[in-house]
Amino acid sequence: MNVLIIENEIYLAQSIASKLSDLSHHCDISSSTKEALKGIDYDVVLLSTNISGHDIYPVIEAYKDSVVILMVSYISNDTVSKPLAAGAKDYILKPFMIEELIRKIQHFQNHERLRRQNQTYERYLAHTFSGIKIDEDFEKTELPVMICSAYQKYADTFAFRYAEHHGRALQFISLSSAKAMQELPLLSSNSVFYITDFQNLKKSDHKTFFELIEKRPCIISSTDYTENLPCRLIEIESESHLFDQGEILPIEEYVKYIMTNFQNRFPDTELSKKLGISRKSLWEKRKKYGIIKKK
Repeated sequence: MNVLIIENEIYLAQSIASKLSDLSHHCDISSSTKEALKGIDYDVVLLSTNISGHDIYPVIEAYKDSVVILMVSYISNDTVSKPLAAGAKDYILKPFMIEELIRKIQHFQNHERLRRQNQTYERYLAHTFSGIKIDEDFEKTELPVMICSAYQKYADTFAFRYAEHHGRALQFISLSSAKAMQELPLLSSNSVFYITDFQNLKKSDHKTFFELIEKRPCIISSTDYTENLPCRLIEIESESHLFDQGEILPIEEYVKYIMTNFQNRFPDTELSKKLGISRKSLWEKRKKYGIIKKK
């Protein structure tokens, strides 16, 4: 990480630089704001607000894409409030422990990493769900709700768009997980729960499952049609199913898809014939993919 320290107290600047260098950060020191405007990119800028006769605002503007942390001798509108409003991220009061400064830097470093990661996920999801139309008024949608679609991406699109519309976080659980039923009561009701693979849940567990999610903000997805549900059922149909969105699945993914979605409609003997594999191979693949067959 590249750090610029703008401080006219040379001993303090060198002390900070030494500590940060020990943590493998590269540090440059400037004793004036004019000297700091070199056109070099820095991850973090440590900016003293008490450099007499120097305007700190051009520095804040020049490094608006960096984490600017103010080093202040006292708190006032001029030293803290106005610089923060101008784009600085935080401040630390002199004298301070270097460990506290490092903690602040690490906090913003993690925040920036998560921000960029979140942007990448959002772009990826927007690309993944592009072209999928969901005819639903999310403003009027009451949870819990069951989404039934042979194409999993349709249910995914519904869940992510619902959460985005309401500005709420999405928590994910797959009922293929052996611990799913134990995890459900631990979820925060401030989020929307997206629960997939209902088709893999044993019928004997249906009652317990619906008791656990009763009156909770859940979107449940299943590739099998299920009757007599204690919640609203939304069916999303696709004319081309597997090959929707111009996709052709690899052989292994195709086998996994067929096993997941049709194992409860055909006996193993017939299913293995349709896939062109032996019953033993079918059993081995089911174990490999962690697919649970309902009884």
